Amino acid sequence: MTTTMSLPGPAAPPVVGGPTPFTVPTGPGGGAPTDREPHRQPDVPPVADHRLVSLVIPVFNEAESLDPLYAEIAEVAAASRLNFEIVFVDDGSTDASWETITRLAAADGRVRGVRFRRNFGKAAALAAGFKAARGKSVVTLDADLQDDPHEIPRFLAALDEGREVVSGWKKVRHDPWHKVWPSRVFNRLVGAMTGVRLHDHNCGMKAYRSEVLQEVRLYGELHRFVPVLAAARGFTVGELVINHRPRKFGHSKYGVRRFVKGLLDLVTVKFLTGFGHRPQHLLGNLGLIPTGVGLFGLFLLAVNAVVRLASDHTVGFGPNTQIVVSILSVGLLLFGAQLVIAGLVSELIVDRDPDDLEPYSVSERTTPHVP
Repeated sequence: MTTTMSLPGPAAPPVVGGPTPFTVPTGPGGGAPTDREPHRQPDVPPVADHRLVSLVIPVFNEAESLDPLYAEIAEVAAASRLNFEIVFVDDGSTDASWETITRLAAADGRVRGVRFRRNFGKAAALAAGFKAARGKSVVTLDADLQDDPHEIPRFLAALDEGREVVSGWKKVRHDPWHKVWPSRVFNRLVGAMTGVRLHDHNCGMKAYRSEVLQEVRLYGELHRFVPVLAAARGFTVGELVINHRPRKFGHSKYGVRRFVKGLLDLVTVKFLTGFGHRPQHLLGNLGLIPTGVGLFGLFLLAVNAVVRLASDHTVGFGPNTQIVVSILSVGLLLFGAQLVIAGLVSELIVDRDPDDLEPYSVSERTTPHVP
């Protein structure tokens, strides 16, 4: 369960749909974010910040947006005097994304790039970016320009207030309905099943302290569950209302398959956070149910045999019923035993060191910038 904390300043508006662990107003008067000019400065006073901040940006066919994204980040960093680096992770793009990343890295030593051999998915891209990041604070954002880089100082301010994970909340979204409504249903399911009640688990803009990412392993589609996985490790999780912008280039990668994968991954996360280090507690308990039913069936057969002998076979189950009950009882006993054995094997696997093989393959990286 996440801990709660309030920031100084104007009070946030009432939240619909349940309490939020941590919400920051977006403007001088609080309330929902409003559409603002792309280069408007955030409502946080620029202060010198000599910590290294790593910006991890997964990229998949976003060549048109990379130059304006880099320029906007550089502008925000200059205005807020941030010491930053950008780690672009090309997740198997087929357009000119890697060429653009290489050019940016050659021109600015604060830009680095990692290129995958093929598309491995966003979770793998983030995992590679986290591994390459050198900053004490790590901020993730999408490369499609919908995440506003002017929010970066506000995320860092939220981390300074004591949060270890800060998740963005696109309270006003500029997405089609077929993305918005499934996302709302999904967020409610995640909150109900995990206890981490955020309004926007799918938001790509998040901030982390580096120690969080050292204890969270990403694979499959688990990137949207980093706050849940972090909370399970005891880290504090917060939420920040952010500005969300319409897409300018490309098209959305969202589809029905992603929603289905998200539901399946939710079950995985529930298992990992609840029984990841004690699988026998789940499998063993599940195995006891059919085992108990099977033993009860055998007990009924034993009682039935005594009754039939005492009544000269005039009372009790007949031969056909006895055969059916016998088969079901033995089958349930075997099934329960298999679950218990599977739990024991899982315990042995958990007791061993995990597989260190990364869930991606890097083909090349940008070379260090030489002035």
